[in-house]
Amino acid sequence: MHSRLHLFLKTTSTVPLNIRPSRDEDVAAMTAIYAHHVLHGTGTFETDPPSETDMAARRADVLSKALPHLIAERDGTVLGFAYCNWFKPRPAYRYSAEDSIYLADAARGQGIGALLLAELSKAAEAAGVRKLIAVIGDSANAGSVGVHRSQGFEHIGVMKDVGWKFGEWRDVVLMDKVLGAGSTTSPE
Repeated sequence: MHSRLHLFLKTTSTVPLNIRPSRDEDVAAMTAIYAHHVLHGTGTFETDPPSETDMAARRADVLSKALPHLIAERDGTVLGFAYCNWFKPRPAYRYSAEDSIYLADAARGQGIGALLLAELSKAAEAAGVRKLIAVIGDSANAGSVGVHRSQGFEHIGVMKDVGWKFGEWRDVVLMDKVLGAGSTTSPE
């Protein structure tokens, strides 16, 4: 399905970054990474971290739809994960997917998010996705907005004050990217 990818980043590490499909044994690390974002960040509007069982079920749901679920690792340590899922559950949305990317706190600022998003975009296109949509929690989330912009996503709107987290109203930024032929041809 997805070949191993070795990338060197501008860090002090000489160990290559590997981006690959996630595996069952990655769930604990993904759960810990996501829990940090739930408890300390506004990129997700969840307020209670999901359990490993919940995260495994979410991963299984994505994979059951033949959609990509990737991790970035270096030297056996999971540094982040990315996946996409249908934008909405109704059948007419079956060619539009929402992406999600979460990095370990220590992995931020190294370009890993951009590399994960680039690989996710390729894998989503290969799975038949024509439009990848970013639903970014908090308009102040400059990192996520920047990563998406660097990968060809365009700003399409802001939903003002739709989430309440950490005692403040939070916006949602919407961005999207056309994959493959986009809407220029029929997908069927």
